[in-house]
Amino acid sequence: MPALAMVAAGIGDRQVRNMGTIGGSLANNAPAADWPAAVLGAGATIRTKARTLPADAFFKGMFETALAPDEIITAVEFPIGARAGYAKFPNPASRFALVGVFVSKAANGDVRVAVTGAAPSVFRAAAIESALRQSFTPDAAKGVRVDAGGLNSDLHGSAEYRAHLVSVMAARAVAASAGA
Repeated sequence: MPALAMVAAGIGDRQVRNMGTIGGSLANNAPAADWPAAVLGAGATIRTKARTLPADAFFKGMFETALAPDEIITAVEFPIGARAGYAKFPNPASRFALVGVFVSKAANGDVRVAVTGAAPSVFRAAAIESALRQSFTPDAAKGVRVDAGGLNSDLHGSAEYRAHLVSVMAARAVAASAGA
């Protein structure tokens, strides 16, 4: 799945990319981390020694997951879809996503869009998913106006700016998926 290589290539700096783990990133569930968007956007499954959790049930809120205090992630399974892509607007200092969007389209036509960095926790963008089900094109994603309510606002960007970036990054992710 080439889209996962896109995600991995844009994470932090060389030290983080070489020493950090997918499991550690998911367990931490930082608001602007890249891996949660990939896992949620692809509809992956998270395995622990005790149970299997679908991505939709795993992420609960900022730095909060469905993991029990004694659980550790042992595997992450990604379904192979027809297309997938990731695009992010990185914070220049930390390289965390100011807004990052992972899109996937399954062979059966199901579309998933996950957003990181824009809100306190990774989330799915239902309006963009709906638009992409009709037409899996950058223009369809760009045409969706995202509500700024509940989005982050800080010195790096207002909620309105992040709302605009969600559609822009979704369009870029769809374009990136063309080769995947």
